[in-house]
Amino acid sequence: MESYVLWALIATLGTWLVTALGAATVAFFRSPSGKVMNLMLGFASGVMIAASFWSLLQPAIAWAEKMGGLPAWLVVTLGFLLGAVFLWASDRAVTAAAGRTGTGKPNERLNRIILLVLSITLHNIPEGLAVGVAFGALGAGFDPETFMGAVSIAVGIGLQNFPEGAAVSLPLRREGISRRKSFLLGQASGMVEPIAGVLGAALVSGVQPLLPWALSFAAGAMILVSVHELIPECQRNQSVHPYFATMGIVAGFAVMMLLDVMLG
Repeated sequence: MESYVLWALIATLGTWLVTALGAATVAFFRSPSGKVMNLMLGFASGVMIAASFWSLLQPAIAWAEKMGGLPAWLVVTLGFLLGAVFLWASDRAVTAAAGRTGTGKPNERLNRIILLVLSITLHNIPEGLAVGVAFGALGAGFDPETFMGAVSIAVGIGLQNFPEGAAVSLPLRREGISRRKSFLLGQASGMVEPIAGVLGAALVSGVQPLLPWALSFAAGAMILVSVHELIPECQRNQSVHPYFATMGIVAGFAVMMLLDVMLG
Protein backbone atom coordinates (compact mmCIF):
# COMPACT_ATOMS: atom_id res chain seq x y z
CA MET A 1 0.00 0.00 0.00
CA GLU A 2 1.32 3.44 -0.96
CA SER A 3 2.26 5.58 2.04
CA TYR A 4 -0.23 8.36 1.20
CA VAL A 5 -3.07 5.79 0.95
CA LEU A 6 -2.03 4.40 4.33
CA TRP A 7 -2.06 7.91 5.81
CA ALA A 8 -5.56 8.44 4.40
CA LEU A 9 -6.71 5.15 5.97
CA ILE A 10 -5.26 6.07 9.38
CA ALA A 11 -6.80 9.56 9.24
CA THR A 12 -10.29 8.35 8.30
CA LEU A 13 -10.17 5.58 10.91
CA GLY A 14 -9.61 8.43 13.35
CA THR A 15 -12.63 10.36 12.05
CA TRP A 16 -14.74 7.21 12.34
CA LEU A 17 -13.54 6.74 15.96
CA VAL A 18 -14.72 10.25 16.85
CA THR A 19 -18.12 9.43 15.29
CA ALA A 20 -18.26 6.37 17.55
CA LEU A 21 -17.43 8.51 20.59
CA GLY A 22 -20.26 10.87 19.68
CA ALA A 23 -22.65 7.96 19.26
CA ALA A 24 -21.58 6.67 22.69
CA THR A 25 -23.21 9.69 24.36
CA VAL A 26 -26.45 7.72 24.13
CA ALA A 27 -25.17 5.69 27.10
CA PHE A 28 -25.94 8.65 29.38
CA PHE A 29 -29.67 8.40 28.65
CA ARG A 30 -30.96 5.39 30.55
CA SER A 31 -34.66 6.05 30.02
CA PRO A 32 -35.98 8.07 27.08
CA SER A 33 -37.57 10.99 28.99
CA GLY A 34 -39.80 12.82 26.53
CA LYS A 35 -38.60 16.28 27.57
CA VAL A 36 -34.89 15.47 27.36
CA MET A 37 -35.20 13.40 24.20
CA ASN A 38 -37.13 16.15 22.41
CA LEU A 39 -34.32 18.52 23.34
CA MET A 40 -31.71 16.11 21.99
CA LEU A 41 -33.74 15.43 18.85
CA GLY A 42 -33.86 19.18 18.29
CA PHE A 43 -30.10 19.32 18.90
CA ALA A 44 -29.57 16.64 16.25
CA SER A 45 -31.71 18.65 13.80
CA GLY A 46 -29.64 21.77 14.40
CA VAL A 47 -26.39 19.83 13.92
CA MET A 48 -27.58 18.41 10.60
CA ILE A 49 -28.81 21.76 9.25
CA ALA A 50 -25.55 23.53 10.15
CA ALA A 51 -23.45 20.66 8.76
CA SER A 52 -25.40 20.82 5.52
CA PHE A 53 -24.05 24.29 4.84
CA TRP A 54 -20.64 24.59 6.49
CA SER A 55 -19.48 20.98 6.10
CA LEU A 56 -21.06 20.26 2.72
CA LEU A 57 -22.43 23.14 0.62
CA GLN A 58 -19.66 25.64 1.35
CA PRO A 59 -16.86 23.19 0.44
CA ALA A 60 -18.92 21.98 -2.54
CA ILE A 61 -18.98 25.53 -3.91
CA ALA A 62 -15.22 25.88 -3.36
CA TRP A 63 -14.48 22.55 -5.10
CA ALA A 64 -16.80 23.36 -8.01
CA GLU A 65 -15.08 26.72 -8.57
CA LYS A 66 -11.70 25.03 -8.44
CA MET A 67 -12.70 22.32 -10.92
CA GLY A 68 -14.00 24.75 -13.55
CA GLY A 69 -16.39 23.46 -16.20
CA LEU A 70 -20.03 23.93 -15.18
CA PRO A 71 -20.81 27.01 -13.04
CA ALA A 72 -20.47 26.32 -9.33
CA TRP A 73 -24.01 27.52 -8.61
CA LEU A 74 -25.43 25.04 -11.12
CA VAL A 75 -23.43 22.06 -9.86
CA VAL A 76 -24.30 22.70 -6.21
CA THR A 77 -27.99 23.40 -6.87
CA LEU A 78 -28.44 20.29 -9.01
CA GLY A 79 -26.53 18.13 -6.53
CA PHE A 80 -28.59 19.49 -3.62
CA LEU A 81 -31.90 18.82 -5.40
CA LEU A 82 -30.80 15.33 -6.45
CA GLY A 83 -29.96 14.49 -2.82
CA ALA A 84 -33.37 15.66 -1.62
CA VAL A 85 -35.17 13.75 -4.39
CA PHE A 86 -33.15 10.61 -3.63
CA LEU A 87 -34.18 10.66 0.04
CA TRP A 88 -37.80 11.43 -0.89
CA ALA A 89 -37.79 8.43 -3.29
CA SER A 90 -36.21 6.27 -0.56
CA ASP A 91 -38.95 7.29 1.86
CA ARG A 92 -41.64 6.42 -0.69
CA ALA A 93 -40.02 3.06 -1.42
CA VAL A 94 -39.82 2.14 2.29
CA THR A 95 -43.44 3.23 2.82
CA ALA A 96 -44.65 1.20 -0.15
CA ALA A 97 -42.72 -1.88 0.97
CA ALA A 98 -44.14 -1.68 4.50
CA GLY A 99 -47.65 -1.19 3.12
CA ARG A 100 -47.37 -4.45 1.23
CA THR A 101 -46.37 -6.29 4.41
CA GLY A 102 -49.30 -4.82 6.32
CA THR A 103 -47.17 -3.66 9.24
CA GLY A 104 -49.27 -0.52 9.70
CA LYS A 105 -48.33 2.44 11.87
CA PRO A 106 -44.99 1.15 13.30
CA ASN A 107 -43.72 1.65 9.76
CA GLU A 108 -43.48 5.42 10.45
CA ARG A 109 -40.84 4.71 13.08
CA LEU A 110 -38.93 2.46 10.68
CA ASN A 111 -39.02 5.17 8.01
CA ARG A 112 -37.46 7.72 10.33
CA ILE A 113 -34.70 5.33 11.39
CA ILE A 114 -33.80 4.35 7.82
CA LEU A 115 -33.81 7.92 6.50
CA LEU A 116 -31.80 9.26 9.44
CA VAL A 117 -29.05 6.63 9.17
CA LEU A 118 -29.01 6.87 5.37
CA SER A 119 -28.68 10.67 5.33
CA ILE A 120 -25.78 10.76 7.82
CA THR A 121 -24.06 7.89 6.00
CA LEU A 122 -24.37 9.72 2.67
CA HIS A 123 -22.94 12.81 4.37
CA ASN A 124 -19.89 10.86 5.59
CA ILE A 125 -18.96 9.51 2.13
CA PRO A 126 -17.89 12.86 0.59
CA GLU A 127 -16.16 13.84 3.83
CA GLY A 128 -14.09 10.65 3.65
CA LEU A 129 -13.36 11.34 -0.03
CA ALA A 130 -12.20 14.87 0.84
CA VAL A 131 -9.71 13.54 3.40
CA GLY A 132 -8.51 10.90 0.94
CA VAL A 133 -8.03 13.44 -1.86
CA ALA A 134 -6.06 15.70 0.49
CA PHE A 135 -3.64 12.87 1.34
CA GLY A 136 -3.66 11.63 -2.26
CA ALA A 137 -2.01 14.91 -3.27
CA LEU A 138 1.12 13.55 -1.55
CA GLY A 139 1.40 10.99 -4.36
CA ALA A 140 3.28 13.56 -6.43
CA GLY A 141 5.93 13.78 -3.70
CA PHE A 142 6.00 14.47 0.05
CA ASP A 143 5.54 18.11 0.91
CA PRO A 144 5.29 19.12 4.61
CA GLU A 145 2.79 21.92 3.86
CA THR A 146 0.51 19.60 1.87
CA PHE A 147 0.78 16.95 4.58
CA MET A 148 -0.15 19.36 7.37
CA GLY A 149 -3.04 20.67 5.28
CA ALA A 150 -4.37 17.12 4.89
CA VAL A 151 -3.95 16.49 8.63
CA SER A 152 -5.85 19.69 9.47
CA ILE A 153 -8.74 18.64 7.19
CA ALA A 154 -8.88 15.22 8.89
CA VAL A 155 -8.79 16.78 12.39
CA GLY A 156 -11.51 19.28 11.47
CA ILE A 157 -13.80 16.62 10.03
CA GLY A 158 -13.08 14.32 12.96
CA LEU A 159 -14.12 16.90 15.57
CA GLN A 160 -17.25 17.72 13.58
CA ASN A 161 -18.11 14.01 13.61
CA PHE A 162 -18.60 13.96 17.38
CA PRO A 163 -21.94 15.83 17.38
CA GLU A 164 -22.88 14.02 14.16
CA GLY A 165 -22.49 10.64 15.87
CA ALA A 166 -24.78 11.89 18.63
CA ALA A 167 -27.17 13.21 15.95
CA VAL A 168 -27.78 9.60 14.89
CA SER A 169 -27.76 7.67 18.17
CA LEU A 170 -29.87 10.09 20.25
CA PRO A 171 -32.83 10.28 17.84
CA LEU A 172 -32.72 6.48 17.53
CA ARG A 173 -32.96 6.26 21.33
CA ARG A 174 -35.88 8.70 21.13
CA GLU A 175 -37.57 6.20 18.79
CA GLY A 176 -37.34 3.52 21.49
CA ILE A 177 -34.27 1.70 20.16
CA SER A 178 -32.03 0.26 22.88
CA ARG A 179 -28.89 2.16 23.88
CA ARG A 180 -26.69 -0.63 22.48
CA LYS A 181 -28.39 -0.69 19.07
CA SER A 182 -28.52 3.12 18.94
CA PHE A 183 -24.75 3.24 19.51
CA LEU A 184 -24.03 0.52 16.95
CA LEU A 185 -26.11 2.25 14.26
CA GLY A 186 -24.63 5.64 15.17
CA GLN A 187 -21.03 4.51 14.83
CA ALA A 188 -21.84 2.44 11.73
CA SER A 189 -22.80 5.64 9.90
CA GLY A 190 -19.14 6.69 10.09
CA MET A 191 -17.65 3.39 8.90
CA VAL A 192 -17.95 4.52 5.28
CA GLU A 193 -15.33 7.23 5.85
CA PRO A 194 -12.27 4.92 5.86
CA ILE A 195 -13.54 3.21 2.68
CA ALA A 196 -14.15 6.55 0.97
CA GLY A 197 -10.82 7.91 2.25
CA VAL A 198 -8.79 5.07 0.75
CA LEU A 199 -10.75 5.37 -2.50
CA GLY A 200 -10.16 9.13 -2.63
CA ALA A 201 -6.42 8.76 -2.05
CA ALA A 202 -5.98 5.94 -4.55
CA LEU A 203 -8.07 7.57 -7.28
CA VAL A 204 -7.45 11.22 -6.49
CA SER A 205 -7.57 12.53 -10.08
CA GLY A 206 -10.79 10.65 -10.89
CA VAL A 207 -12.58 11.40 -7.62
CA GLN A 208 -11.91 15.15 -7.44
CA PRO A 209 -14.49 16.16 -10.10
CA LEU A 210 -17.17 14.19 -8.21
CA LEU A 211 -16.61 15.94 -4.87
CA PRO A 212 -18.83 19.02 -5.41
CA TRP A 213 -21.66 16.77 -6.61
CA ALA A 214 -21.24 14.32 -3.71
CA LEU A 215 -21.05 17.07 -1.08
CA SER A 216 -24.13 18.96 -2.31
CA PHE A 217 -26.03 15.67 -2.81
CA ALA A 218 -25.44 14.77 0.84
CA ALA A 219 -26.54 18.27 1.92
CA GLY A 220 -29.87 17.91 0.12
CA ALA A 221 -30.46 14.56 1.77
CA MET A 222 -29.69 15.91 5.25
CA ILE A 223 -31.90 18.97 4.89
CA LEU A 224 -34.85 16.85 3.73
CA VAL A 225 -34.55 14.49 6.71
CA SER A 226 -34.12 17.37 9.19
CA VAL A 227 -37.12 19.35 7.96
CA HIS A 228 -39.45 16.46 7.12
CA GLU A 229 -38.73 14.03 9.96
CA LEU A 230 -36.65 15.33 12.86
CA ILE A 231 -38.03 18.83 13.43
CA PRO A 232 -41.73 17.81 13.34
CA GLU A 233 -40.95 14.90 15.67
CA CYS A 234 -39.21 17.04 18.29
CA GLN A 235 -42.06 19.60 18.20
CA ARG A 236 -44.83 17.09 19.00
CA ASN A 237 -45.21 18.22 22.64
CA GLN A 238 -44.65 21.91 21.99
CA SER A 239 -47.73 22.90 23.99
CA VAL A 240 -46.34 21.14 27.09
CA HIS A 241 -42.76 22.44 26.80
CA PRO A 242 -42.86 25.52 24.55
CA TYR A 243 -39.50 26.40 22.97
CA PHE A 244 -37.74 23.46 24.67
CA ALA A 245 -37.10 21.49 21.46
CA THR A 246 -36.60 24.75 19.55
CA MET A 247 -33.73 25.71 21.85
CA GLY A 248 -32.25 22.28 21.16
CA ILE A 249 -32.27 23.10 17.42
CA VAL A 250 -30.63 26.47 18.08
CA ALA A 251 -27.99 24.87 20.36
CA GLY A 252 -27.20 22.11 17.86
CA PHE A 253 -26.86 24.62 15.02
CA ALA A 254 -24.62 26.86 17.15
CA VAL A 255 -22.32 24.01 18.23
CA MET A 256 -21.89 22.69 14.69
CA MET A 257 -21.41 26.18 13.26
CA LEU A 258 -18.79 26.94 15.90
CA LEU A 259 -16.83 23.77 15.12
CA ASP A 260 -17.03 24.22 11.36
CA VAL A 261 -16.07 27.90 11.31
CA MET A 262 -13.43 27.61 14.05
CA LEU A 263 -11.78 24.60 12.39
CA GLY A 264 -12.11 25.91 8.85
